[in-house]
Amino acid sequence: MENWVEIRKSADFMKMASEYGISPVTARILRNRDLVSPSEIENFLSPGPEAFHDPITLPGMNRVIFVLKEKIQAGAKIRIIGDYDVDGIASTYILYRGLKFLGANADYVIPHRVEDGYGINIRLIDDAHNAGVDTILTCDNGIAAYDQTEHAKSLGMTMVITDHHEVPFEISESGEKIYKVPPADAVTDPKLPNSEYPFEGICGAFVAFKAIMALGAELGLDDSDEFKYLRGELTEFAALATVCDVMELKDENRSVVCMGLRLMRNSGNTGMKALIKVTGLEGRELTPYSMGFIVGPCLNASGRLDTSLKAVDLFLETDMATAISKAEELKNLNEERKQMTLDETAKAFEIVDSAETIDKVLVVYLPDCHESLAGIIAGKIRERYVRPSFVITKTEKGLKGSGRSIEAYDMYEELTKVKEHMTKFGGHKLAAGVSLAEDTPDDFRKALNDCCTLEDKDFVETVRVDMELPLEYVDMNLAKDLEKLEPYGVGNEKPLFAARHMTIIAGRLMGSKGKVAKYKVKNDAGRIYEMIYFGDVKAFEDFVASIYDEETAKRLHSGNAVKVVIDVCYRIEINTYMGRDSVQLQMVHYR
Repeated sequence: MENWVEIRKSADFMKMASEYGISPVTARILRNRDLVSPSEIENFLSPGPEAFHDPITLPGMNRVIFVLKEKIQAGAKIRIIGDYDVDGIASTYILYRGLKFLGANADYVIPHRVEDGYGINIRLIDDAHNAGVDTILTCDNGIAAYDQTEHAKSLGMTMVITDHHEVPFEISESGEKIYKVPPADAVTDPKLPNSEYPFEGICGAFVAFKAIMALGAELGLDDSDEFKYLRGELTEFAALATVCDVMELKDENRSVVCMGLRLMRNSGNTGMKALIKVTGLEGRELTPYSMGFIVGPCLNASGRLDTSLKAVDLFLETDMATAISKAEELKNLNEERKQMTLDETAKAFEIVDSAETIDKVLVVYLPDCHESLAGIIAGKIRERYVRPSFVITKTEKGLKGSGRSIEAYDMYEELTKVKEHMTKFGGHKLAAGVSLAEDTPDDFRKALNDCCTLEDKDFVETVRVDMELPLEYVDMNLAKDLEKLEPYGVGNEKPLFAARHMTIIAGRLMGSKGKVAKYKVKNDAGRIYEMIYFGDVKAFEDFVASIYDEETAKRLHSGNAVKVVIDVCYRIEINTYMGRDSVQLQMVHYR
């Protein structure tokens, strides 16, 4: 069951349309995205580097630049320690490529997902110390590494932390949050307490990008042609990570993604070119979808089933033939990961469906599942059951898991309430990783549910509709005008419209497996439109049978005349076939 809610935010849409050369419908979408001021609207419609906030306004960035500049000039050995997901891979590449360009004596290490777990640890610090490393520089991790930082300092090492995750905290008896910032020589993170940075929702790679840009400026190199070329290349990686780390495409994130996608079409990085080629994206329009669901998973697969060092190695490769071979290896790893995910997801669904009752917070134990797949599967459980979900796996070092949440449940804050059941945890509102203190997840599951205050209404999927738009307003001019809102992604979803009493007059199944449906629909005035549906066709047939009869459901996809009147949430698309453009509706929800 779904709850359809129309977003109703007021503004003078006709005036906005006139001022910015857009349709009133597009103006309303902009207002729905909380864009109000002229500068916000202009930066959204014309995204560029002007929207980037000054790196120095990131809390602690001045100190980071001071320390790194001093270490570069002294020739001190710097070791970058990243993370094994796309954001960590991109962050590592950005810092390594940037520091080497600026003359640093630098190398890098990425923790192994299984052997090390997330983030910097004591072993990695000891290895760095034994290798003669003077300075450890973290990226996409480190803000939770208080004890590890103390250990590095006890060895006489310099610690510099760049991160974007939530700062760990404890709740005092009075209910006040007491933040625990690591005692590093320099720390920058947009979420640091008392931060005045204008937009905290950037990824670790974007923080790393800003560090290199600020450091280049400090060293007086930012106006050189070589540094400008570097800026362009690193923008691609900041954009890739922004999409793959599911950052909202708002504010400066929208600008870096727009710029990065344009640059990727003729990428200055051989490894990026190779990955785009082997994934079949060469010559095609690059979008957040292609980055998040095609390119990104190949990089993530390296960290899930092997080592993320292979991904960084790909991006450092300069020979195209070798890069193609390395990219193919990552693609093959991802294909293996896909099948493993399908198998374990089916097991998870069976466990939840067979339970006598369904918990408010789902904790599914898959002992034989590869621990690197836990987050993906938790996300699929959350989508199916609309509940915060954890998948726990059995590893050589005990029980580990990942969680994915719903909007009404702050996963990180809820975990702080049951921390006695974990040896380690981290994350943010919608996602988290945990290591359990017990041999089974039962006590952890019980503790989470005992603390849970979610109500039945929180488990109903809310469909946020941009506006009710009768079909007579849909035409090619509007479809082209809406393209000004691209690229779409989290925080800038593709506009969703609603229409009442839409009549399906014919339908047929498409594709070799018949999993896509195409319909002819008409509005009250009798005008006919094409509509496509990529959802669960069988479920839609069952719905039609429930409101009409079995015979009507059978005729629905027969190609013969039928009459089915429903309310629809739809998106507007431009369909290109044999060189001809036409407007097409995409059904997303129905009732």
